Amino acid sequence: MTDRAISAWRIAWMFNRIALASFGGGLSAWSRRMVVEQERWMSDAEFLSAMTVCRVLPGANQVNLAIFVGAKLRGAAGATAAVLGLIAIPALLVVALGALYTANRHFPPVQAILRGMTAAAVALSLSMAFKTGRSCLRSLPAWMLFGATLVAAAAFRIPLLLLLAVLAPVGMWWAWPSRAMP
Repeated sequence: MTDRAISAWRIAWMFNRIALASFGGGLSAWSRRMVVEQERWMSDAEFLSAMTVCRVLPGANQVNLAIFVGAKLRGAAGATAAVLGLIAIPALLVVALGALYTANRHFPPVQAILRGMTAAAVALSLSMAFKTGRSCLRSLPAWMLFGATLVAAAAFRIPLLLLLAVLAPVGMWWAWPSRAMP
């Protein structure tokens, strides 16, 4: 179902704001903040489901999410607007900054700026994990899946495909609609 009251321009503008606000990282956190908290175009549960699908599909996660949200709101026109809003101006900025970086990469202030951007991106990602975790991790099985995934990925560096092959079926079984939802 689409909401024709939301214009393609508004969708493009929102995704442009997401892209520019998260320049340097943290796109998922900014996407959630804008789509769920600010615009209320999706609920937390819808957003998490969409992000899960978008991460499993081939391609860039955030481009997939832009297509998903844009299509939900305005069909093909909304999907096109969301993708253009997400990538047009940032692509031009990346080309310009790439040229600037190439010319000044050994300059210490440039290195310091990049370290600061990395820290901010990590903080935004942790913030999103905390906020979404509060609404999703409401049962012991959910916490166990979260913990197993975290330990397997962070401590043991198990590849994503192997983690998905093992833990995704467990998560799907646990969350199957016939079971009581947490």
